[in-house]
Amino acid sequence: MATLSAVTMGVLAAEPATDVNLLASSGTSEPVAAGTSADSTVEDSSLRRRAVTTTVSRSQIRGAARAEAAARKDISVDKKARQLAKKLDDTVWTTDVLNLWDGPSEKADKLGVIDALKKVPVTGREQLGRTQVVIDGQSRWVTSDYLSATKPKPEPEPKPEVQAKPAGPSLGGSCANGSSIDAGRASLYEIHDVVCANWPSITSYGTWRGDGEHGQGRAIDIMVSGDTGWAVADFLRANYAALGIEYIIYAQNIWSVERSGEGWRGMSDRGSVTANHYDHVHVTVY
Repeated sequence: MATLSAVTMGVLAAEPATDVNLLASSGTSEPVAAGTSADSTVEDSSLRRRAVTTTVSRSQIRGAARAEAAARKDISVDKKARQLAKKLDDTVWTTDVLNLWDGPSEKADKLGVIDALKKVPVTGREQLGRTQVVIDGQSRWVTSDYLSATKPKPEPEPKPEVQAKPAGPSLGGSCANGSSIDAGRASLYEIHDVVCANWPSITSYGTWRGDGEHGQGRAIDIMVSGDTGWAVADFLRANYAALGIEYIIYAQNIWSVERSGEGWRGMSDRGSVTANHYDHVHVTVY
């Protein structure tokens, strides 16, 4: 009995102090061995239970207590915010995407965001440029400058940019460079006017001659060369239907309505710049 007491005292001295309320206890009882006193068996079982029980430190206890206290505080803050919002019975609109904070100070923690054009209840509390609102039953703080008593109008969708049509020749217009023609078809006068209106630098035109379609009064020569000649020829080709054109010749190339699917077709060499139509665009109308 003296030996057992000495062992017990040694275990107790080595065991750290703990809160007995946090220690688990075992309900298992063991039979008393023959020749052993009941007091000795009870004391031995108690020591074994203490030896296998997990020790909880004071710091863990304090940490748990602080967490519980913080949770109770949050619950209290949320409850009070809901009560204030219900009493005030007022709402505001968010005008932009806003950060949600757990308090009004600069050291407050960010708890998420709220989208623009959302209606939220307010508590009436404002501090340090922030307003307390209630989001899903919880107290949150947002920047006051981005709240509105009335619902803001959503920003209009930006209109797609309309590409301006490049400036270029067009049908219509009038000749202002003083040039004129004498022709046997009304469509030739239209061709003269539209070419003169778009290319006023061209002042020379040929119509009547004693041969072929010129002699019939249904052809015109537009005296121009180079890239400008191609611009005129391509423009007339693009508007052949509106101008009553049958075919066009320029720079030893011909385009005709009859074979329009072939585009510009090369012509045989006729021996001179004029004969090969490098210095003028020839147009024949119906």
